[in-house]
Amino acid sequence: MAASSKATVVLKAVKKIAIQFSPFESNVRSTREFLALVGSEKARSTNMNCEVVTTVKHDKSEPVIDITYLDGDRLVMKGAKLTSREMLSAFQSQCTAKDPQAKNAAKK
Repeated sequence: MAASSKATVVLKAVKKIAIQFSPFESNVRSTREFLALVGSEKARSTNMNCEVVTTVKHDKSEPVIDITYLDGDRLVMKGAKLTSREMLSAFQSQCTAKDPQAKNAAKK
């Protein structure tokens, strides 16, 4: 897996994560790795109300990750040209910015 398995995914500030991809395309690896990280039991336990929805398509469409935060903001990432590490970094920086407790922990 390209993304660090030691990365801690915290879903406190997240309302919904919608992931869609065509599994037989060559450019979906990073999207599937991101799905494995946010869909893990450990990550899901940080916010039991966070909805993770996966849509498997067979139309050769580009892999897309659409994240909706509790405050209504959205982060849309097109996974064809991003690595799972880049997606995770963008996701975590947004989560840290939206979670006051995470901001305080990062300062220490």
